[in-house]
Amino acid sequence: MQMTDHFRAALADLAGTPYWLMDGAGNDFVILDLRRRDGYQPGKMTSEAAAALGDRDGPFGCDQIITLTQVGTDPFMGIWNADGSAAGACGNATRCVAWLLLEELGQDQVTLGSPAGPLFAQRAAGGQITVNMGRPKLYWEDIPLAEQMDDTRFIDIKLGPIDNPVLWGPSAVSMGNPHCVFFVDDVTTQALDRFGPLVENHPLFPEQANVTVAAVEDDETVRIRTWERGVGLTQACGTAACATAVSSHRRRLTGRAVTVKTEGGPLFIEWREADDQVYMTGPISLNGQGHLPDPA
Repeated sequence: MQMTDHFRAALADLAGTPYWLMDGAGNDFVILDLRRRDGYQPGKMTSEAAAALGDRDGPFGCDQIITLTQVGTDPFMGIWNADGSAAGACGNATRCVAWLLLEELGQDQVTLGSPAGPLFAQRAAGGQITVNMGRPKLYWEDIPLAEQMDDTRFIDIKLGPIDNPVLWGPSAVSMGNPHCVFFVDDVTTQALDRFGPLVENHPLFPEQANVTVAAVEDDETVRIRTWERGVGLTQACGTAACATAVSSHRRRLTGRAVTVKTEGGPLFIEWREADDQVYMTGPISLNGQGHLPDPA
């Protein structure tokens, strides 16, 4: 494994840390086990270490870096973007971490902590995992937005000429992190790599935003592409799939249960009326595991 001096310095404190390489619908992760057990004293995670692990030109490369720690008696999932910034939620990573814990504990359901609060996960048919992603945040101050808006189904963002915008009136919602969803006719024709960074850093989003283009195919199916804050274009974003399902139902484009087709594969999202919770079901894949090398 070839390592630059920067990589060695960033990971010096994490040598020997157990890791897994996993993905959920193509959204890929390096998951680090930083739990204190069996005499193991884990090192400290830093934004520099996260950026080194997330670097696609380095030995690993991924969308997010996930840390698994113990808070009291409960497992806790920390989330870092590939640029080293912290994130509040990641649905696909939650499924991956839940699967690891379910395998470890020999159970069919588990609760784990996250920056967005406790998350409940359980096994589903076909080896998939279902996660309760919680209630969507729909009010402007909770997303948050920088300006008061009474109806976050349509927010005041326009792309292109003011008198003839190419895209306008996206929905905003938080699933533990802010999302901006544009509804379009065809997601493949949208230059998301060009306007994604602009909307991610739009002044209306003081905490930045994940940016999604979504095309409704029918009452039960939506296709999306996502620009993820701190990451860029991604094969899949679980919270974006949840935000899209919520937004499409709020705009009366779909029902409450939809299959969201990401570039990495389908996710089934259900925004249940009974409890106002969003449930996401999808696949996980274990692609490798080992221990971080000694950078010396």
